Amino acid sequence: MADPCLFCRIVAGEIPASVVHETERVLAFRDIAPKAPVHVLVITKEHHETVGSLAAADPALAAEVLQAATAVAEAEGVAESGYRFLFNTGPDSGREVFHVHGHVLGGRHLGALVGG
Repeated sequence: MADPCLFCRIVAGEIPASVVHETERVLAFRDIAPKAPVHVLVITKEHHETVGSLAAADPALAAEVLQAATAVAEAEGVAESGYRFLFNTGPDSGREVFHVHGHVLGGRHLGALVGG
């Protein structure tokens, strides 16, 4: 990739991140603009643009992302109280980085998924 995306640069170690979980193919780090007391991004180290393209190309890696989110929720102490694991996909989602990533959100009551 001639101009790597932000998350590819984090994976490459070019940009620092507060890593909370890592496997051979998945990386989880704290969001720099958290929307909840716990806000961790779970990404694939290999570039995939959307969760749909990831699931089609490598279902085993998609499963690893889910496993990592569970491990993050347990390590962050929100597995029992509850957490949200959210993917933004497509132009109406508000996604800012075009590298598949799920948000682990928790640490407080999160309320309705989508407001009014």
